[in-house]
Amino acid sequence: MEADGRYMMENNFRYSLGILDWCIDQDVQFLYASSAATYGGSSEFREERPFEAPLNVYGYSKFLFDQIVRQRLPEASSQIVGFRYFNVYGPRESHKGRMASVAFHHYNQFRSEQKVKLFEGCDGYANGEQKRDFVYVGDVTSVNLYFLDHPEKSGIFNLGTGRAQSFNELAVANVNSCRALAGEPKQSLEELLKQGFIEYIPFPDALKGKYQSFTQADLSKLRKAGYEAPFASVEQGVAQYVQWLNASV
Repeated sequence: MEADGRYMMENNFRYSLGILDWCIDQDVQFLYASSAATYGGSSEFREERPFEAPLNVYGYSKFLFDQIVRQRLPEASSQIVGFRYFNVYGPRESHKGRMASVAFHHYNQFRSEQKVKLFEGCDGYANGEQKRDFVYVGDVTSVNLYFLDHPEKSGIFNLGTGRAQSFNELAVANVNSCRALAGEPKQSLEELLKQGFIEYIPFPDALKGKYQSFTQADLSKLRKAGYEAPFASVEQGVAQYVQWLNASV
């Protein structure tokens, strides 16, 4: 664990710092990946210091680099943009292995076992009702390209949909999208549970106190920067993703 922490700090902080310094020196645009993990145990998700409370080394490494960016921004002559990615899912993430999105794992689990497994309730949430801001990679790409085309805009911005959806909703979208491939009709959560297509498993003790049960990006700053396009819902994004995964088998 200690070695993993050192590796994470080396890559997410020190390596990023070297690239930042080079880009500033060479007057090159610098767009980088921060993370919603910087908020950790916070209940509000705004790009301001009072709401940042990382729960692990990964979140802390991203948080620490963001603080350096905040120091450099006032004097930088070139663009610096950090994106606080929420739960990104979509094509070309299989190389991430177990760190790939929940949507990716749901698809593969359903295809191999004909069921999707979700955690039971925790932190006052009912079974499968923990909520995250799941954002489709196509929307993420659009935001990145917007800032690339507007080099005069700098800052740290949330990149989510601004709409929290439950793991139940994500699982239902995935199962129904997979069933649609076989020409089968959509079903409700209750129907999918009754037929065993969705199943709840005990919440892991190891994750208690270290788990974000709710995330929802505040998009006020992103909208103020001029990005106006809508974001896909879980139902829309997962349907596209399942079609892509099925076609790439």
